[in-house]
Amino acid sequence: MADLAYSKRAGDRREGRQIRTLSPWERMTPYFLRRREDALCTLSDSVEVSGIEKWLREKRQEGWAGLGFLHLLVAAYVRTVSMRPAVNRFISGRRMYARSEIQVVLNVKRSAAASAAESCVKVSFSPTDTVFDVYRRLSEAIDGVKADVAVGQAERIASILNRLPRPLVRLAVGFMRALDYFDLLPRGWLDASPFHGSLTLVDLGSLGIVPAAAALPDVGNVPCAISFGAKRKAKEPDGSVAVERHYVDYCITVDGRIADSYYFASAFKCLKYFLKNPVHLELPPETVEDDAN
Repeated sequence: MADLAYSKRAGDRREGRQIRTLSPWERMTPYFLRRREDALCTLSDSVEVSGIEKWLREKRQEGWAGLGFLHLLVAAYVRTVSMRPAVNRFISGRRMYARSEIQVVLNVKRSAAASAAESCVKVSFSPTDTVFDVYRRLSEAIDGVKADVAVGQAERIASILNRLPRPLVRLAVGFMRALDYFDLLPRGWLDASPFHGSLTLVDLGSLGIVPAAAALPDVGNVPCAISFGAKRKAKEPDGSVAVERHYVDYCITVDGRIADSYYFASAFKCLKYFLKNPVHLELPPETVEDDAN
């Protein structure tokens, strides 16, 4: 995360500051691996949620109605970024940057109907946010989408492009990607884009299916995607008896150019630790690590 005292310098982008302490090889990696799909790494894991379910029930009884695994996962990611800030880096224009905010992108159905329109929600967080801060901001954003029948900025842009002949659409999208390369996209487009942010979150649990590896398209600069599935039950031996335990499976896809495998492994362990111990997310972190300059 960017230091609050940091002053913008030449070569920085609106979304964050350029990392200037990279090794020569790290600087060259975006030239050798030009497309994000060339550097994707995927991890599948699961977390035992019996303790999480108990904690969620207690918090709901305390008045946090609707608090669920989705909020907990986002809060765990936000806390992970506060400790391992390099997972919030991104690559644009063949250069690596530290993002100034933690921006989570997810798609929301405007209603429960299968034919209901889908809208993109992008919510910004701070590394000092607690799980209750995450709950409030996510709930406000999701409720706002479901209550507002107006077309969002991203939908308006897509609607305009859809009116053009296909060759002109390709030309327009190519022009937009060129603007993005040089950090010249209009601010409104950048704020509305689902392809620019820290994390794309896919909730497949609400659909009752297992998680699949979420895509990281080559457009934009989102470096991480997490999908999670429905809760499943498993009977496991505990001494001489079999006990039933509950698990949630999740799949993480990352842009492997922004950090090395050791760093990612450490970050994934942090994420799982906070998922299993949500009580630590009730208070802000004592310290926040800053990314390299």
